Amino acid sequence: VAIVGGGRLALTRLCCAMGNINLGHFLPDYTAYAELLSQFKTINSIPILLDPENNFRITLRDLRREIVGRGLSALLLSNPCNPTGQLIEGEDLKSWVRIARETQCTLVLDEIYSRYIYTQRMAPTDAHWRMVSSAQFVEDVDRDPVVVLDGLTKCWRMPGLRICWIVAPRSVISAVGAAGSFLDGGPSLPMQRALVPVLNPKSVIEQTIMLQALFSHKREFFLRRLADMGIEVDSPPQGTFYVWCDVGKLPPPLNNCWGFFRELLTEKVIVTPGVFFDINPERRRKFCRYESFVRLSYGPSFKEIQRGLDGIQRVIERCRQVGQGMLYARSNSTMGAYPGD
Repeated sequence: VAIVGGGRLALTRLCCAMGNINLGHFLPDYTAYAELLSQFKTINSIPILLDPENNFRITLRDLRREIVGRGLSALLLSNPCNPTGQLIEGEDLKSWVRIARETQCTLVLDEIYSRYIYTQRMAPTDAHWRMVSSAQFVEDVDRDPVVVLDGLTKCWRMPGLRICWIVAPRSVISAVGAAGSFLDGGPSLPMQRALVPVLNPKSVIEQTIMLQALFSHKREFFLRRLADMGIEVDSPPQGTFYVWCDVGKLPPPLNNCWGFFRELLTEKVIVTPGVFFDINPERRRKFCRYESFVRLSYGPSFKEIQRGLDGIQRVIERCRQVGQGMLYARSNSTMGAYPGD
């Protein structure tokens, strides 16, 4: 285990330790990966496109084919996924670990949202709270090529403390430690000691139960409001506190992520345009995806969520009224025209 001063720094240390490799990453995924991979010239980042018709997921057969066919030495992903909220769990996650073991492709799993889980219990004997981690399926921590990142930022709602941990084979931890000796020197020891009580198992379980009850309620409320407004969510989130929305069927200019973003500023509502999750290190390709998608968050307080959704609804209603007015004016002008005029 390596303790690091934040998730981005943990990923930076890992990239310093990787060397010259082919690293696969998925589209869409966490926007900071683009900035990270742009800085390391020895890492050949290879995008793997996820199909919206398959709920932005990849089959096990395609996963193996991508690893073997593209010669991947490592695969980076968030699970649950930011921005789509899709989750790899249970037997599927076990198979991912097995494929990594068989192909010797290192899975770098960003599990920073591992307790924001909304899927059903896997078995009747399961507890009424759940968390998901690939660590459950690691047979030998020193031999299985699995690297797990987690931290206090999201699940413990303590972003300012900048504490993250990496669980990995001893050789990886040694390389990460060497990278940290010149990159950052490590997080404050007094801070680490002060946070030990926060990680008490009983406290973690109690906090997880409350967190999942609260966020499940916010999630259901959020999805109902979006459906009432005509915003499509084809793949409801199974984890995280984000919703990946397709605004392509809304009236102009809301049918584009940038138009949606700009119009909502009039209501002091912030959303994240979908193009930011089209991971494109150094802008190596010209084509941009996800222009009709936005990421919305139900992470804030319930009061702020309601205020934000009310603002979105007002913007949509205004644009629909303008569109109907234009259609009415156009139909009147057409009725007043005669052939030969």
